[in-house]
Amino acid sequence: MRKALRSALVCSLLTVSAFAEQRFIVQTTLGGTVLTSACALLGCRVRGSLGDPAGQVFLLTWPDLLDVTTILSKLKLQAGVVEVEPDQVLRLADVTSALPDALFQADPVEWFGSTTRYGFVAQPSAVTVRLLSAQLNFGVTGVGIVAVIDTGVDPKHPELRDALLPGYDFIRNIDGSADEKGDVTQSTTGVVDNGRPFFVSETTAALLDSATALLIGTGNSAFGHGTMVAGIVHLTAPGAQILPLKAFRPDGTGYLSDVVHALYYASRHGARVVNMSFTFATPSAEFRRAVDYATSKGAICVAAAGNGSSASPVYPAAYNNVMAIASTGYLDSRSSFSNYGSTWIWIAAPGEGIVTTYPFNTFAAGWGTSFSAPFVAGTISLVLQTTPDLDFAKAASAVAQGQPVSPEMGHGRLDVYRAVQASITAH
Repeated sequence: MRKALRSALVCSLLTVSAFAEQRFIVQTTLGGTVLTSACALLGCRVRGSLGDPAGQVFLLTWPDLLDVTTILSKLKLQAGVVEVEPDQVLRLADVTSALPDALFQADPVEWFGSTTRYGFVAQPSAVTVRLLSAQLNFGVTGVGIVAVIDTGVDPKHPELRDALLPGYDFIRNIDGSADEKGDVTQSTTGVVDNGRPFFVSETTAALLDSATALLIGTGNSAFGHGTMVAGIVHLTAPGAQILPLKAFRPDGTGYLSDVVHALYYASRHGARVVNMSFTFATPSAEFRRAVDYATSKGAICVAAAGNGSSASPVYPAAYNNVMAIASTGYLDSRSSFSNYGSTWIWIAAPGEGIVTTYPFNTFAAGWGTSFSAPFVAGTISLVLQTTPDLDFAKAASAVAQGQPVSPEMGHGRLDVYRAVQASITAH
């Protein structure tokens, strides 16, 4: 039975899909009132602003009666409209592997004023990137706000709760909450032994520290993804504040408009680092503007490179002001699932068998570049502690001090010690 429990599909990264609903992101110089008036004649509806500083970007919906090309043509003819693009839909993909031994190492250890699991702080990936050595030798635990645009987070997880800010739920339009636990139900009808992995969904196996099983059911394969990503940020930078921004549903889908909105929200609320563990194949003009705005306000953006085992660039990782993070395995070689490319990958980080937090006070393991990116996001928070005037160029230079892997992995595999040391030397 143990052998059967030790294999799992674990959620990793976001790719493009499509919904039937006709949704569009519209930029207009004449504001929402004029756009609403135009929609009254056209039969469309303005759903709301996406939070850009000029108040020019809106989400608009259209009854599913016309084809996309016709709708785009009609909208572009309206006074003040300068840009229209369909609202893309993103979806989580999966990677198959076996659970790591570190997930079973539950011995309590003292860690920066709290008690946690040995397998969390001493897991192989943390040792590989020399995380604890950097934290202890340079006296850094991270500063600033790290925004995590994902499926939300468990705000009551004992490992995370002191580091979490209230956040925002863009799915339900709720300010002050990004709790992903409300997406599923908890039941005591399934009982497992403490310290054993249990399949809480079709794609995730987690360690349950109580005799309560989570009956999630189908359609929730991405449940816990945001809590897992936040856990890696916290492991890397325990002193940073994490701003959870829920833009994805538990089935792994999320609209591009919500992600754009989340990025503007992060900028307005002082995020110095933004983690984006999702990809889409087609570049978006409005998302690019949101990234540019965030960068201009001092945010440093990090994105997963994708799990397609391809050299083709994906977005937002391929933007020149976003660090594209690939995945490496235990032997410092490219993970078989990881995208790659000497021209657009900035650096790689461990992305196989990463032990991290999971909702309902549990821990889980994850594979994919989704879990490589937050190692880099957390490292930037450490670097920020030594370089208060940190900008994208300085952060990218520090992170680039990696261990050589191959040209297709950019600047190699992340070395947290070298990154912090380089920032101190440069400063």
